[in-house]
Amino acid sequence: MPLQTTIERLREMRLRGMADALVRQQQQPELQSLSFEERLELLVDQEWLDRQNRRLARLLKEAKFRVAACMEDVDYQHPRGLDRTVMRSLAACQWVEYGQHILIVGPTGVGKTFIACALGNAACRHGYTVRYYRVPRLLAELATARVDGSLRRILNTLARTDVLILDDWGLAPISVAESRDLLEVIDDRTQARSTVIASQLPIETWHSVIGDATVADAILDRLVHGAHKLNLKRESMRKIANLQTSQSSMA
Repeated sequence: MPLQTTIERLREMRLRGMADALVRQQQQPELQSLSFEERLELLVDQEWLDRQNRRLARLLKEAKFRVAACMEDVDYQHPRGLDRTVMRSLAACQWVEYGQHILIVGPTGVGKTFIACALGNAACRHGYTVRYYRVPRLLAELATARVDGSLRRILNTLARTDVLILDDWGLAPISVAESRDLLEVIDDRTQARSTVIASQLPIETWHSVIGDATVADAILDRLVHGAHKLNLKRESMRKIANLQTSQSSMA
């Protein structure tokens, strides 16, 4: 069988990594001295790597992160209450394996969204599914879905998602109807899936922004107990960046 036919058949079988690796092998005469087993190992390795890269790209696209962030880019130079050891531990994503939650609180501009998305990026790298939502947008989508009949489909999707990131928690009061929708989302994930929440409000004030006190008790009981808590403080990262820009322009 001609080599080109073999390459075409590999592509038809969606073995693009092996097909590309075989083309490269033909272009590198030094590889011809390798045994059949060694060359086959290189082909299989390339196919495996190609599939891993495609899966990661798909997971990152589906997550719809608000910002492109990764754990390697987290800034520890400015004191915000971030512990490098804790963050390194969280980057290993055992909290996802155990269905644990992460609560990130701090003032506007301190980097909550960046850290939440960086944790989500780490989860994607470990092969977990992730979805990012601003809470107001999620609640609006759930309300619309309840009207058009797609609510169960959305809830099932969220229930199967390994990591759900809820940003801007408590940015606006949550109505009674919204709180019940939110409880349904959280309840489906209890002890099975992980949730990351980013909020400007201290955790002890979260109860007051949820319209139904009984539902608030249920939501917070499922989220807060046993969760990893990151309390960011000090100067706003946005203010620091603006100050550095101003100083650079004056120099």
